[in-house]
Amino acid sequence: MMHFKSGLELTELQNMTVPEDDNISNDSNDFTEVENGQINSKFISDRESRRSLTNSHLEKKKCDEYIPGTTSLGMSVFNLSNAIMGSGILGLAFALANTGILLFLILLTSVTLLSIYSINLLLICSKETGCMVYEKLGEQVFGTTGKLVIFGATSLQNTGAMLSYLFIVKNELPSAIKFLMGKEEAFSAWYVDGRVLVVLVTFGIILPLCLLKNLGYLGYTSGFSLSCMVFFLIVVIYKKFQISCGVLELNSTLSTNSTNTDTCTPKYVTFNSKTVYALPTIAFAFVCHPSVLPIYSELKDRSQKKMQMVSNISFFAMFVMYFLTAIFGYLTFYENVQSDLLHKYQSKDDILILTVRLAVIVAVILTVPVLFFTVRSSLFELAKKTKFNLCRHTWVTFILLVIINLLVIFIPSMKDIFGVELRLLICLFSFFLHLFI
Repeated sequence: MMHFKSGLELTELQNMTVPEDDNISNDSNDFTEVENGQINSKFISDRESRRSLTNSHLEKKKCDEYIPGTTSLGMSVFNLSNAIMGSGILGLAFALANTGILLFLILLTSVTLLSIYSINLLLICSKETGCMVYEKLGEQVFGTTGKLVIFGATSLQNTGAMLSYLFIVKNELPSAIKFLMGKEEAFSAWYVDGRVLVVLVTFGIILPLCLLKNLGYLGYTSGFSLSCMVFFLIVVIYKKFQISCGVLELNSTLSTNSTNTDTCTPKYVTFNSKTVYALPTIAFAFVCHPSVLPIYSELKDRSQKKMQMVSNISFFAMFVMYFLTAIFGYLTFYENVQSDLLHKYQSKDDILILTVRLAVIVAVILTVPVLFFTVRSSLFELAKKTKFNLCRHTWVTFILLVIINLLVIFIPSMKDIFGVELRLLICLFSFFLHLFI
């Protein structure tokens, strides 16, 4: 009885696997089993392939926490242009004087194209990894070491830029206030002390802007900052036709009895001991890469193509402004141009020049919050505290601005700041570079 039951179960089990067509021969059944085995094998292989592809896709996209952006294309252009534009524009005429018009144009064009291409590569990396933060991108490529190196490099660069802007406030704003009050340059009071003015500007203007939740809100202030620099450019062009080269020669304290026919002649190619400083000046004038991904993450209906359009418009606009400022500044003073173009306009009674100085001060003040957003977001990313918290957001902003102000107040000059930055950067790479090899 047990034997019969086992045979029946075996028969039922076989019937479950036999095709419905009873006319198929045994040979055909054998062939079908082999074919079914191959099909099942292919199905399993295909299923595993799809599962592997899905897993790898999810792994590749694990950085991507999609948060829709709200910033328009125009505001994004303003923010990126403001991040590009800096105090470096004041030194471009000096760079042109030490390279010549033709060589300067070649260098400026090359750096512009290389910068656009590097941002294109950055956007491709962001798309492939799904990362919208520089530190996460470094972690995906190089691990924790890459994350730390990128955090150190971008934070040093942005902090140095913010310090340079606040140094302009510290050095230039007291003179402007003294002139408005009708006081002599030797006049001293607490309200014309550069250190006090830096603190007042920081916590009266910069702090409220830095407390904003999204970078996109700074598009309006960035637009106003760019308007101030456009006004600066217009005045530089106007002064070219107001100041004659003969007046410059007459007022020059270094003039000699010998005739210098080349003083007012533009040079197209120049090589001297200061030519080597032209390339770093031009290159640093286009540094904005740490701000690209934060602006990209807040772009409305963001895509790689749309962000590339933002960068193309911004870099082209800055290229035009840089070249016009450099060429007209150079054609005004020729070889007598200084590393800070504004210092050549010596007339202290000129209201227009005073207005330009104030416009440049306002422009650099309104650039600080854009860079500050990048430093703070990098710090939150390093601490893995990316979810918005108003209390933490406020305290971190306040503490960072206090530290920046202390550096501006107690460090005597920008040379010391850049020296410290260079030493820290060398230490950073000496500690971590061998880990990449």
